Amino acid sequence: MRHIDDLKRFIFRAIVSATSVLAACVITHAQSSSQQPSDDSDPLMAYVGTFSSPLGDVLPTQVDLPPGNGKGIHIFQVDRTTGGMTATGVYPMGTSPSCVVLNAAGTRLYSSNETDRVGGRKEGSVSSFAIDPNDGQLRLLNTVSSGGDGPTYVSVHPSGKFLLVANYFGGSVAVLPIAADGRLEDASDVKNDAGTIGPTTSANAPEGSFAFSGHDRTHAHMIQSDPSGRHVLHVDLGLDKIYVWKFDESNGTLTANDPPSVSLPPGDGPRHFHFHPNGHWLYSIQEEGSTIARFQYDPETGRLTHQETVSSLPPGFAGSNFCSEILVSDDGRFVYGGNRLHDSIGIFAVSESGKLTQVGNQWTRGNYPRSFNFDPSGRFLYSCNQRADNIAVFQVNKETGGLTFTGQYTPVGNPSSIVFLDLQK
Repeated sequence: MRHIDDLKRFIFRAIVSATSVLAACVITHAQSSSQQPSDDSDPLMAYVGTFSSPLGDVLPTQVDLPPGNGKGIHIFQVDRTTGGMTATGVYPMGTSPSCVVLNAAGTRLYSSNETDRVGGRKEGSVSSFAIDPNDGQLRLLNTVSSGGDGPTYVSVHPSGKFLLVANYFGGSVAVLPIAADGRLEDASDVKNDAGTIGPTTSANAPEGSFAFSGHDRTHAHMIQSDPSGRHVLHVDLGLDKIYVWKFDESNGTLTANDPPSVSLPPGDGPRHFHFHPNGHWLYSIQEEGSTIARFQYDPETGRLTHQETVSSLPPGFAGSNFCSEILVSDDGRFVYGGNRLHDSIGIFAVSESGKLTQVGNQWTRGNYPRSFNFDPSGRFLYSCNQRADNIAVFQVNKETGGLTFTGQYTPVGNPSSIVFLDLQK
């Protein structure tokens, strides 16, 4: 009797299974007939730089940073409707390609390899990649010295002819010419920061803060051109300064501006900055002081004039915090500042005069948000939660500036930066 019952159950399950498969086929056919063509033919891609473990014969003791959980540059296809990401590949690198940037044409990607050591002086390196226009995969073109130790930031000059590099551990910045085929050439100029190192504590830090990161020596943390390309700015966290350089596009060299720099309060530690779309306001975020400073910028002279400083944190916070990224929305209405340890993104409304008012503070759903970025539409914000090994996706309210978690996490080992490329364009 038991065998007969088993046979009946087997037949019943087979019928149900066959029916389900048939129904699924019918539904799938109906959906494929009624929907628009998939974005697979013109995908939106995302590239994530990570802190990665050394590969091959390189030992962790040969680098300054501990081995990371990333595998190199992680590649994703992005759903334009939901903001979700699907992994499509990894370009393996054991040299911590922590910062990645695209050229304006979307044909080349460049990475700063923070733990690499090349040449007799054992400097860091920068790599150039060609991007496949069909599937967004990467092909290495070449790798050259970054002009200093521990390159942590790269940006492309508006002319498209030069890559600008900030070497954090070396306390230097470099200009690397870009050849016609996208390959990088040896540095056309290198500048080494020098001066009096700031104190290990910031007077502007939250009460009870023990935040200390870079006031042990010079630390160039970011470099970028102004919108016009006539001046290049970089910050040194250890010196508490923002430097301004005149840029000679004919030979790729930097000349000190007049004045050559502006100072932040001692110990505050400027980390990143971002220009407002109008090109006249610059917002700088301070890593140890947990502040955002606004400067008036003169594009003609390159001069910065301090206007105000506000806390990156919500009122009442006490304890240690390290600021990270700062971004201005494309419409210029909001500024977003990253907080590590508090693990949040502060949201600030921008007045007609550029003044900041905090209007919100969103938990990043993961610890140590090293950086974040908007997708090309500005509808989604992606937070690289370095120590949580994930990227959390938020929907952006363009009227209020608010961020709403979409419920989507993407696992990535020690994500450090994210950039987007729309292959539809």
